[in-house]
Amino acid sequence: MAKTRGAGLLMVWADIDPEYEADYHRFYDEGQMEAVLAVPGVLGGGRYEALKGGPKYLAMYELESVAVLRSAAFLDGVRFRASAQRTAAAPATIGRNYLNNGYRQIFPVHTNPIEQTRGPAPFLQMGRIDISQAMEEEFNDWYNTAYIPPYLAVPGCLGARRFVAVDGQPKYLTVYEFAHARVSESAEWATVRDANPWSFRVRPAMRHDKGSPGVYRRIYPK
Repeated sequence: MAKTRGAGLLMVWADIDPEYEADYHRFYDEGQMEAVLAVPGVLGGGRYEALKGGPKYLAMYELESVAVLRSAAFLDGVRFRASAQRTAAAPATIGRNYLNNGYRQIFPVHTNPIEQTRGPAPFLQMGRIDISQAMEEEFNDWYNTAYIPPYLAVPGCLGARRFVAVDGQPKYLTVYEFAHARVSESAEWATVRDANPWSFRVRPAMRHDKGSPGVYRRIYPK
């Protein structure tokens, strides 16, 4: 099977006013998704709509590495081209609360080859998080070793990855992949969330971005 995931992400979020939603979807459906997916090193992607949190819409692209975002094929063929289209069609293609962030994967460090051939998950839960420098090392140790691993055993949780921003803010992104929208509302999830006393020390130091955490439903591919 073809590789669909690497070590980076490009994430584009926006809130779109109802009167511009048709134009926004047309912008993606009539070429934007295909143009990005055609760039060498862009391995796959999907579009999502928020069920909880925000911004409302997300275009998510899987990258071989974040170096793709510095390539001529991406800059000349997608980024600057898309900027010109958005300027002509704004606010339909930009909207509000617009985020265009690039990320490098930091967890897991080594990915199972089978996982690298997965398509876009049907549902996502994402946290966009900042942390004080004084707590940063402990925060990462806690997240990678104590916080995420038990969630992977919760029914309906298909996987989890963490990223650090190379473009944009907040600094950290957590992406959980779900089989359905209510995984994080389950009793099993709640039990895991508060099972480790270490969480009560680190969690209050986390600063979530507006609309984070959010739960998203995939709208492309359908």
